[in-house]
Amino acid sequence: MDTTPGRAGGRSDAEVVHSWVTHPRSAYWLMGDARLEDVEREYAAIAAHPHHDAFIGLHDGEPAFLMERYDPTEVELKGLYDAEPGDIGMHFLVAPPETPVHGYTLAVITTVMETLFADPATRRVVVEPDVTNTAVHALNKAVGFEVIREIAKPEKRALLSACTREQFEAATTGADR
Repeated sequence: MDTTPGRAGGRSDAEVVHSWVTHPRSAYWLMGDARLEDVEREYAAIAAHPHHDAFIGLHDGEPAFLMERYDPTEVELKGLYDAEPGDIGMHFLVAPPETPVHGYTLAVITTVMETLFADPATRRVVVEPDVTNTAVHALNKAVGFEVIREIAKPEKRALLSACTREQFEAATTGADR
């Protein structure tokens, strides 16, 4: 897997992302009713933002997941927590599978974290999933995230969590992997 931006069989990135974020399995993205134009506008704004990026990750050359990277002091978490030098924010979304594959989502979040920590300036990854998203909480824990606390965001109650490079390495280099 890699996080190289890509195209899907002539479909635009926005069409691909739209099909993912409007799928019922992606309810936590809060875009279930989004039109293609809404997704185009949202991701054009991210592309133009100096502190926010989005990438389509590929698996076997095909679009498979979305990764967003952001500066939490400027986007999403601005003023909601005590940022530390080297913090980077992250969102990820796995394309709804035709046939689920055991361990696939864990492989995706591991790839996303490896990509973020490939930048030596990144010391810690922070996330803010919905408090009710227990599947993501389990994945986050599996790659080393620790819960800091609940926070209130305009659109949700979130579970602010963080993972240092050392926590990630310890979680992903264990004997059971």
